[in-house]
Amino acid sequence: MSTNTQETLIRIQATPNPNAWKFIMDKPVLNEGKATYSDIQEADQSPLASSLFQVDGVRQVHFFQNVITVTHSFDADPEEIQKNVCSVIQTRMPMHNPNQTRKDEKMLRRESLSPELKQIEEILDQTVRPGLQGDGGDIEVVKYEENKLYVFYQGACGTCPSATSGTLMAIEGILRDSFNPEIEVIPV
Repeated sequence: MSTNTQETLIRIQATPNPNAWKFIMDKPVLNEGKATYSDIQEADQSPLASSLFQVDGVRQVHFFQNVITVTHSFDADPEEIQKNVCSVIQTRMPMHNPNQTRKDEKMLRRESLSPELKQIEEILDQTVRPGLQGDGGDIEVVKYEENKLYVFYQGACGTCPSATSGTLMAIEGILRDSFNPEIEVIPV
């Protein structure tokens, strides 16, 4: 499904999460970093994200490059969500500034990370993040202690059933092969 009203071309794409949709634009949503908003209060600095939370059923909004991933409640009507989200994007995108959206502070603070966390982040950047970002999500490292890596799923990955099973096991397998055979990955 595509729509081309008010000059913003939007392509809607399903994600592995049945409750999340990717809205791919012909304009940047973010020029740098990524942003995940879990409620309207977190989105108060972004009129676009804030307006998306006014769509009935929207539970999370994730911005990355030219993609907005919207996660909705399980009982929401997907067609209604898609129609209403497209309407918000069409009206808000002309006023949206992709330079003024919240940036991913984790990327900016990597130089202060421990050597272990830097290595973990690099492994995730090369192996895991491209796939998660392609599916409308991402992963944030919360902390690493005593061979336990605590992670937070963002975007479509946040409520995806496979995030806590198959995806989690794959991430753990990659890190065990490339970093530490004893590592355990725990979602928070």
